[in-house]
Amino acid sequence: MSANLPQAELPYKVMALYKFADLPDAEALQPLLAKFCCARDIKGTLILAPEGINGTVAGTPAAIAALATYLQTDSLFSSRLHGAEIKYSSAATMPFLRMKVRLKSEIVTLRAPEANPAKTVGTYVQPKDWNALIDRNDVVLVDTRNDYEVGLGTFTKALDPATKSFTEFKDFVAQNLDPARDKKVAMFCTGGIRCEKASSYLLSQGFEEVFHLKGGILGYLEQVPETESRFSGECFVFDERVSVGHGLALGDATLCRACRHPLTAEDRADPAHQDGISCRHCAGDTAKHAAAAERQHQIDLAKARGVDHLGDAAHAIARANKAEKLERITADRARAKQQS
Repeated sequence: MSANLPQAELPYKVMALYKFADLPDAEALQPLLAKFCCARDIKGTLILAPEGINGTVAGTPAAIAALATYLQTDSLFSSRLHGAEIKYSSAATMPFLRMKVRLKSEIVTLRAPEANPAKTVGTYVQPKDWNALIDRNDVVLVDTRNDYEVGLGTFTKALDPATKSFTEFKDFVAQNLDPARDKKVAMFCTGGIRCEKASSYLLSQGFEEVFHLKGGILGYLEQVPETESRFSGECFVFDERVSVGHGLALGDATLCRACRHPLTAEDRADPAHQDGISCRHCAGDTAKHAAAAERQHQIDLAKARGVDHLGDAAHAIARANKAEKLERITADRARAKQQS
């Protein structure tokens, strides 16, 4: 693994990982992986599919180290995940509410069977070599992420596909790129997984030279000093941190709880912004605002009672309350039966 920029020592270690690998037994692996993580109080989401693994989790440094070893060396995986792309960062508080191991048909959904990174993939470019590549005039630079991610930060001169989901990337390619004209295409994404699959797709469409940033933006921000950076803004991440900057330091962005759109300081200054309820991106969606307002009300009530509103602790309290209620109902029915 390449040398990283210095990061603050914080209580929680965050691990983002992926690996395209042959996992036809994904369904059998799911409960075993979930049990391993829960036993060590690791939280986050891991996706298993026949094509591999993807996800981000957090826990104590010891727990995350154990998980990395388990995935790459345990006989359960038979070395299929050895060499997985892994990126580490730190968090002051647990950035996830619970642990989930999900089964899906793809670890990153493109719905293009011809794209198979386990067989064909573009040329990996290390973060230290990325600037030299994208500074060239004969290279077309493409951001493979969705519009809300691009809006928070991207590389200078990168094309924005303006997609709402990764499946739309195929239409962008068909309408905007031409293998006869665009001889060299360089792509990037958050952690490397989307652009790895996108590179496989472009090669299947006849593009000659396709490059992608190894480790994605996270790898770049982790290793390239800010003074040398071509990345402007912050990188959206799919957890409660919302965004990170250079050195993977916590970013300034927050999240609209109604539409889940990341918000900059400018967004939060907009008249349509109401913390926890609405923002300028969902200004006209009253249904979302009503749901968010109720959610915020429940959060405020939980805070006033000194209990958690979400997460494992909240679920435990809810289960206990449900069991207590069921016990009361059963007792009342038994008394009513005796009196009749």
